[in-house]
Amino acid sequence: MTTRPRPHLPMRPAWLCRNCAAPWPCGPAQLNLAAEFYGHSIALAFYLAASMHDAIDDAYGLGMRPNLPAMHARFLGWLSLARRPRRLISPDRATE
Repeated sequence: MTTRPRPHLPMRPAWLCRNCAAPWPCGPAQLNLAAEFYGHSIALAFYLAASMHDAIDDAYGLGMRPNLPAMHARFLGWLSLARRPRRLISPDRATE
C-alpha cells in the first residue's frame, strides 16, 4: 500500500503548515500554489491576500499583535518571483 504525501495546508489559528510546521505558506506550499494558480497570478494574489487577512484576524483573536510588514512579506512577498514570465527565445535568435 502506498501512502499519499500530505499536503502543505495551513493549520488555523496558528497559520503553521500541517505537514512541516513551518509558517504557512511554507516553501512547498508556495510551489504548490504557484503550480495550482499557473496563469492566474491575480487570483493567487487575491487568495493569499485573503489568507493574510484571516491570519492577521486570527492573531488578534489569540491576543497577539502581528508584525504587519512581516505578514505581508510572508504571504505576498514571494509572489513577484512566482509571476516572472520565462523569456522565450525565438528560433531565429537561438543561433545568435
